[in-house]
Amino acid sequence: MKILLVEDNIQLNRALTTLLKRNSYIVDSAYDGEEALMFLKEYQYDVVILDIMLPKINGLEVLSKARKDGIQTPIIMLTAKSTIEDKITGLDYGADDYLSKPFNSEELLARIRALGRRKVQQYEGNKEVTYGDLLIDEASFLVKCNDKSVSLSNKEMQIFLLLLKGNGNIVSQETISKSAWDSEAYSTSENVWVFISYLRKKLESISSKVKIKSIRYQGYYLEK
Repeated sequence: MKILLVEDNIQLNRALTTLLKRNSYIVDSAYDGEEALMFLKEYQYDVVILDIMLPKINGLEVLSKARKDGIQTPIIMLTAKSTIEDKITGLDYGADDYLSKPFNSEELLARIRALGRRKVQQYEGNKEVTYGDLLIDEASFLVKCNDKSVSLSNKEMQIFLLLLKGNGNIVSQETISKSAWDSEAYSTSENVWVFISYLRKKLESISSKVKIKSIRYQGYYLEK
């Protein structure tokens, strides 16, 4: 698996590069936003680890430009902030996952493994699914409604497919957590809520009649 690490702190960049290489990953290191965009345009990666606070071009701008250019590589954002508002901002730009500094190295490796597996699953799926007024293209991460479409992140697609498989039945928060996160340490109800809330906004943005409903203490379901 090939990883692009974008971190301007030289010591942290070197430490993470060493950690990743010791775990058999191929690593390219970038130290600012411009360099990161150059790497993304020239090479293909399986996962990108992207710090938000970067010189020249910040991480959110790099993320936004990459998604606008059609780069769907899974991206983990590194941030010193961990509020729901900050997470939603990142999701708005197309982030797949978050790690708040300081973080545990094993947690980072677990999230990389999870995103790598989901990329393979999405590629192997390579199919379209219809539900209500929606057409879901698993290969391109697009959800379409009439002449409008919106792009989902890897984790958003995983959660949405779980709800689709429920076919109107309740999917428990526990099921979503276990399927979308590798560790109970960060498969929190807050994280599930963040991704559900953003999925709702994306469905609204394409004027779909499909709604994500919730029942307190039980879970979520789709309503046509």
